[in-house]
Amino acid sequence: MPRSAWKGPFFVAFPGLREAIKNGTPIATQARSCTILPSFVGLKFLVHNGKDYMPVHITEDMIGHKLGEFSFTRKRFTYRFTKNK
Repeated sequence: MPRSAWKGPFFVAFPGLREAIKNGTPIATQARSCTILPSFVGLKFLVHNGKDYMPVHITEDMIGHKLGEFSFTRKRFTYRFTKNK
């Protein structure tokens, strides 16, 4: 169910946003529910996945999505072959 149009997108005010735009340094955040805005394009975020901070580079295709969609919280399963005894 989408968010009501009159409410607008949810985003967090990042305190180091201006410095990150000037220097190109990544912004560390735990706000996975923050909506990606057009002003974030080209920036680098470090999004917390519950254990580590995963790097996310923002592109134009990501506008309108949430930051948490690009930082996976679960480890991908890989099947290991075992030798016969």
